[in-house]
Amino acid sequence: MRPQIPAALLLCALAAPVAAQDTETDAALTVSGTGEVSVAPDMARISLGVLAQAETAADAVRAMSADMEKVLASLTAAGIDAKDVQTSALRVDVQQTYDEATQSARVTGYTAVTDVNVNVMDLATLGQTLDAVVQDGANQMNGLSFDLKDRKPALDEARRAAVADAMDKAQLYAQAAAVTLGPITMLTEGGNIGTPPQPLMRMAMDSAEKVPVAAGQITIDANVTITYGLAD
Repeated sequence: MRPQIPAALLLCALAAPVAAQDTETDAALTVSGTGEVSVAPDMARISLGVLAQAETAADAVRAMSADMEKVLASLTAAGIDAKDVQTSALRVDVQQTYDEATQSARVTGYTAVTDVNVNVMDLATLGQTLDAVVQDGANQMNGLSFDLKDRKPALDEARRAAVADAMDKAQLYAQAAAVTLGPITMLTEGGNIGTPPQPLMRMAMDSAEKVPVAAGQITIDANVTITYGLAD
């Protein structure tokens, strides 16, 4: 009598080559590349504000509003378009001090603050614009950054540089590893595209100080990841 092979064992033997085949993966090489372009900015973004203090909240808001109206008028006089000015914050804070005698907090006054973001499209007017708004009541500088009105040309140049950088790395690694590059099977762009404008720290602005401004250059960057198949 012939020996009987259990059905379960026979199925496992038949499935084994298929499982081995499924675990095989095509050889590949994945590299990343970065590209940077330094350009002169052609616009600025400023965030400034007005802070006023008074014994009552109503008086604080009234004083703040009066100064902000003068600041907005100053921006208009400097040639800033209304669409380039946006209110970003408006708040009223209570000022308190701890009373040792009563063992409790005592209200000493109120602070009203409003902030606006301003796009200055003509850098030649930036310094005098800052001087004007300071003279007219702006006493808080929340940030100053430089940017491009149209970032696409510089960003496209950075993207091309990133792809070239990745391709150079792939050639180098392929030669070092004695393998032959096949076609590109995947190209992805990194999530952090284009360096965002870096704001200055928040600072109080004295109405008597001058505001010298140097735009310098900004850096636009891009990064990509490329996967190559490897030739047999």
